[in-house]
Amino acid sequence: MKEGQTTTRRLVVALSGASAPQLGISLLRSLSTVSTVETHLIVSASAHRTIELETEMCVEAVEALADVVYDVSDYAAAVSSGSFLTIGMVVIPCSMSTLGSIANGISTSLVTRAADVTLKERRPLVLVARETPLNLIHLRNMVAVTEAGATVLPPVPAFYHGPDSIAELLAQTVGKVLDQFDIEHDLFNRWATPQEDRR
Repeated sequence: MKEGQTTTRRLVVALSGASAPQLGISLLRSLSTVSTVETHLIVSASAHRTIELETEMCVEAVEALADVVYDVSDYAAAVSSGSFLTIGMVVIPCSMSTLGSIANGISTSLVTRAADVTLKERRPLVLVARETPLNLIHLRNMVAVTEAGATVLPPVPAFYHGPDSIAELLAQTVGKVLDQFDIEHDLFNRWATPQEDRR
């Protein structure tokens, strides 16, 4: 529990092996400043590799951003049980392999087991699906997880807030994720109709 925290809101965060681990890292950095949220992190084996290839951070540095870290092969971890209370889970980035496993109820790692638990307990599950273009199998899997109660949230960049850097584009996606869990933030300027159009 973070210093000065009175109510623990546990959020499960998983990084899978899709490109753009920066998305998950940005989310963890933002959450590390939120005293009311405790992050429970799972990093898949493939994510270990993408972190090495696409960032200047080591996996240990990424894990240090979380409050609790689990081994991806530990099926006895707290997050593998529905009796462990959380406010939900986000897989960021979410590979098509991970999405496909979740869509079909295949729990081959702690990431997919925790996601399955999140769905069965009717808690919010957000999948930041990172792939393009999409084939029909991807689309059908997205429909399946949506029907099961998940939210598919691709990291689609927006420009209405006038981003000047990649960091600001990442922040906008992270902010959209936090919105799904009702976690307050000021990561981007929300849309407002120009004054001259308010008639």
